[in-house]
Amino acid sequence: MSSNPTGSGLGSAAAPAPGPDSPAALAGVRFLRSFDGREAGPEILAAIRGGRTSGVTIFRARNVASSAQLRELCASLQAARPAGNPPLVIGIDQEGGQLQALSEEATGWPGNLALGATGSEELTRKAGRAIGAEVAAVGGTLNFAPVCDVLQRASATPMGTRPFGDDPTQAARLAAAMTTGLQEAGIAACLKHFPGHGSAVGDSHFGLPVVTHDIDELRSMELPPFEAAIAAGALSVMPGHLGVPALTGGKVVAATVSREILEGLLRHDLGFDGVSISDALDMKGASSGGGLAETVVATADAGMDLLLLNHPTATEEAAFEALREAIAAGRLDPRRLEVSRNRILRMRSGFAALVQPGLEVVGCAEHRRLAREIAEASVTLVRDPQALLPLRLSPGDRVALIAPELTDLTPAETSSYLRLGLAEALRDRHIPVDEFEFHQQPTSVAAARLAAATAAHAIRIVCTFDAISSSGRAALAPLLSADAARATIAVALRSPYDLSLFPDEVASICTYGVQPPQIQTLADGLMGRILFTGRLPIHLEVGS
Repeated sequence: MSSNPTGSGLGSAAAPAPGPDSPAALAGVRFLRSFDGREAGPEILAAIRGGRTSGVTIFRARNVASSAQLRELCASLQAARPAGNPPLVIGIDQEGGQLQALSEEATGWPGNLALGATGSEELTRKAGRAIGAEVAAVGGTLNFAPVCDVLQRASATPMGTRPFGDDPTQAARLAAAMTTGLQEAGIAACLKHFPGHGSAVGDSHFGLPVVTHDIDELRSMELPPFEAAIAAGALSVMPGHLGVPALTGGKVVAATVSREILEGLLRHDLGFDGVSISDALDMKGASSGGGLAETVVATADAGMDLLLLNHPTATEEAAFEALREAIAAGRLDPRRLEVSRNRILRMRSGFAALVQPGLEVVGCAEHRRLAREIAEASVTLVRDPQALLPLRLSPGDRVALIAPELTDLTPAETSSYLRLGLAEALRDRHIPVDEFEFHQQPTSVAAARLAAATAAHAIRIVCTFDAISSSGRAALAPLLSADAARATIAVALRSPYDLSLFPDEVASICTYGVQPPQIQTLADGLMGRILFTGRLPIHLEVGS
């Protein structure tokens, strides 16, 4: 065990950082930077040594090769701090489920929707503590989790398995439990995407989604998970790039630049005194109508504490200069600048107490057992009207597994790093399987070919990943003729709303993700080795 993961703070010789009340210091403390590389290059080290950032965000594709490499990288970043500066924010998107920023050595955690299907605060808190331990072991100090959005059918594709479900009361219980678990491990939790992305239509990576709820609906539907997790002591909150006209005088403006939301609702009404962190400012929904420089100044002026950048180095430097110049020109309130700086430094100072576990906790046997326990408590048998389960095959019978390719449906996803592995799991259990892979959104012609190729199979297992957003029932129809439906098992791997596309006579299962423990649990359940005990965390009309 290492008692201080944050390094000595000495670094190599560099120009002294600016005084704490200078415009450069007041601007620099407000940024979370990004960079390319598995090692810290001179640009990011110079920004740290010069006090031009409070930390970094780690991205799997840009920065992660292995757990050992990431731990060494994070240590080198911390060591670049000017002497006496508090530890950096090193933020990582290790939500579990479809967004896991750590390497494949880390535990494959079922996500929030699976935890919602368990309904268990105990399992959720344990998962949070274990996830936090793995983040701490590689050098992280903050995890961008939990997702507190309340899932709705309209947001099924952009949200995927990230929310806890569509019940705000249960989502509140589990968000508080996850927050507690993460912070018991010494990692700062970050609640997202305030004030609630679940009922917004669209993806803020590509535009500005709008929440049309009135204030009463917001308070009953969207806010309970945030209120509960704030009450549990969450250290940070991530406002989303969302328009909420009910809170902004009828105007459609991103929460990111809304003082009514950042200060009026979050600070005054909900009493949050921790750090607010913007969602990535390269997202299309972040634009305040101008370029990054204008957005950065507007976001800081509205009351956002930390500004999360995901840009080339030169662009990030220009954003820093824009904020420094705005502060020097007196365009931002000095009192708000001081309050925001103090909140950030208070959170960073708290990281000095973090006890860093050894790398042996990453993907350890105890954590893998917990992930399997969550999977077994979550995978849900929605219906089996013809009693097809457990699978019973006669000599010579074969099973057709019709499975989608795994891709990233949104930029906030890492599903493409995985292989489904269900065919192998069934073969390991002595089930004769022929696997047929199809594109995420098959044409009717492609589906007809699949139907013909699998017509002689005794059982069809039709897996969907996000059929609810594709041509849906029209594409699936050739696989669901009257004859085929009698021997079809539908498995919704990602969105449980997919099952609404299947007729009532089709056996239906939800896994809420494609992590290895979920696929192994599915295979065991199909064989009857275990019972499916999960409960749907959403309201679903099957056969609609």
